[in-house]
Amino acid sequence: MSNQKPELAWMVEAYKHNGLKENTSKTTHNPTILGWLKELKAWWSEDETPWCGVFVAICLKRAGVEYPKLYMRALEYRDTAKKLSKPAYGCVAIKTRTGGGHVFFVVGKTTTGKIVGYGGNQNNSVCYATFEPSELEYYWYGKTNRPADIRYVLPVIKSVSATKVCES
Repeated sequence: MSNQKPELAWMVEAYKHNGLKENTSKTTHNPTILGWLKELKAWWSEDETPWCGVFVAICLKRAGVEYPKLYMRALEYRDTAKKLSKPAYGCVAIKTRTGGGHVFFVVGKTTTGKIVGYGGNQNNSVCYATFEPSELEYYWYGKTNRPADIRYVLPVIKSVSATKVCES
């Protein structure tokens, strides 16, 4: 998605799953999500439990980047990474909400200044969504102690749909 090269390994992994949906029937579950749970050694095996942290963890794991021990809890992503003062492409963003939080990767910003996030369990799928920057915290999980300066120059996204973005 990004014109910034080289692409981050965890984002390469994340984009492989664009559009993947959980099975909302409650009796059958998406086999890919079940595979992630098994790979991460989860104690549950269904896709009804919120899985945004599972998605971020599997992408980081497959890229060889450490992730929180309690990866399934979005707010745990605060405790094991470097906090950033502003968003950077590929960083982990956390939105706190009643009862917990939501976690995803930052991939750009809209022309009106909203953050474009790419994550799992966004509308029961892996997709793009927009967020108010004032509601987010940003964390770096890369193999370096901070993002490269170019990562702070977020791509401007002209339009956002669930499974694609158009950069301006």
